[in-house]
Amino acid sequence: MNQRAIKARVPAGGTRVSTITRGETVTSAIPAVDTAGVRALLERGRTLATPVLRAAVNRLAAPMDTVAAYHFGWIDVEGRPAHGDSGKAIRPALALLSAEAAGAAPEVGVPGAVAVELVHNFSLLHDDLMDGDEQRRHRDTVWKAYSPAQAILVGDALFALANEVLLELGTVEAGRATRRLTTATRKLIDGQAQDISYEHRERVTVEECLEMEGNKTGALLACAVSIGAVLGGADDRTADTLEAYGYHLGLAFQAVDDLLGIWGDPETTGKQTWSDLRQRKKSLPVVAALAAGGPASERLARILADDAKLSDAQLAHFTEEEFASRAALIEEAGGREWTSEEARRQHATAIQALSAIDMPAEVRAQLTALADFVVVRKS
Repeated sequence: MNQRAIKARVPAGGTRVSTITRGETVTSAIPAVDTAGVRALLERGRTLATPVLRAAVNRLAAPMDTVAAYHFGWIDVEGRPAHGDSGKAIRPALALLSAEAAGAAPEVGVPGAVAVELVHNFSLLHDDLMDGDEQRRHRDTVWKAYSPAQAILVGDALFALANEVLLELGTVEAGRATRRLTTATRKLIDGQAQDISYEHRERVTVEECLEMEGNKTGALLACAVSIGAVLGGADDRTADTLEAYGYHLGLAFQAVDDLLGIWGDPETTGKQTWSDLRQRKKSLPVVAALAAGGPASERLARILADDAKLSDAQLAHFTEEEFASRAALIEEAGGREWTSEEARRQHATAIQALSAIDMPAEVRAQLTALADFVVVRKS
């Protein structure tokens, strides 16, 4: 696929983006974000979901309860109370808005918010171990701070808790919600398996990468934005439409994540510089650059093919300059700009999906604001 074929996926008249500064992901076509409004939505999600989430984690046997509490940022590694970063809380916010979109109170969506957050963190615990990530949210990951075994066990336990939290409601709606959650979890695991397998392939197509990211990120965000509506008694058409919004929002989210995985500021992201390049990730900027054709693309392909022959230990000795040169080639080939434009395209598709159903005007505006936030975030 040449550069023209890649750019054909971007809506006509798309605004080009700056690709100079580390951490920049904003496209000029995205309206100014209602930062205060989005922060209020995220804080509401945390406020309503966290007590239920803590109660669920407290059910775990020792030391899993302590390890999980560390992962969520509630305590430090010594067990002392902490106020660590527990994540952006986008999924809980979406679950509460989902309930309101169906005409229910936001509290109706709380069990769904907690279940989705538990599954999300189950995946983070396992992903950190599989990827060898030593830092998350500006401190050691669970497998590094405790042990790989604890990361596996606590991840498994969080997945089990997610289903408990929903099924103990004992309603027909809870059963429907659980089916959607388990389907999303299976797709998430499919996506992680694809992601790992792609690390060992010389070439991955743009379509394969988007399928993987749709599974790994889109499926759970889609579930988050439908699960509250299902618990509130919404029909399948309404839930499916909200899922379509969430799926495309997830693809936009992951495209931005892929940009941050190469060019993100470590002080903001809490990860190493060039983190995805260190892990040989076939992320969207890399795949798009390789598909573009041209001198930079061909040179990048040769370099990455040589890198694939190196052991992890050899790659670990690369200098900052060596990773920076690979990032520069990805940018020169067009991978960074194309990924920014793809985030914008998926954002537009997500917003358009909402037009298929009726909902309170305020809820529609809040879902739009959250989508805007996803595309312009820097962490």
